[in-house]
Amino acid sequence: MTDLDSSLSGVWNLDPSHSRVGFQARHAMVTKVRGAFNDVQGRIELDAQNISNTKVDFKVRVESIDTRNADRDNHLRTNDFFDAQTHPYITFVSTNVDQVDENSFIVSGDLTIRGVTKPVTVPLELTGIQKDQNGSLRAGFEGSRRIDRRDFGLEWNVALDQGGVLVSERISLEFELSAVKEG
Repeated sequence: MTDLDSSLSGVWNLDPSHSRVGFQARHAMVTKVRGAFNDVQGRIELDAQNISNTKVDFKVRVESIDTRNADRDNHLRTNDFFDAQTHPYITFVSTNVDQVDENSFIVSGDLTIRGVTKPVTVPLELTGIQKDQNGSLRAGFEGSRRIDRRDFGLEWNVALDQGGVLVSERISLEFELSAVKEG
């Protein structure tokens, strides 16, 4: 395993226009519905010498949910699902970061959805580090994690006539993150 260059230590801010926090759920037991939260904010306080000291936190604004269907998006914002008026943000705050391979990390932390906080572990792959067109140092990360939405109070569902439910209980969270180093 190669250590990260110490020059990478410091604060990295998520670039919301080049980052995606998305999700995927089964609909009617036969198709997948994908969506994303378009308002993403976050930062990484990277300690390249001691990766376990690294801190990651982000939040997404629930109102920014986008599944390419306005009726569905409006329903997801209601008390049936995210209750965006009462719980405007989904947040994640890391409790531990571990480097498991040259470009692979395990980020453990507390995910809060709808006022319910649960520990989750997310594997993230460092996809690259480059200077962008403005001369800023930019890093990319990708990862995914399945969760049970019921663990976070997202209980609404409809039973189907032939068995099964309208919305799957297991949801895949998808992270495509671009971070820019301060300074």
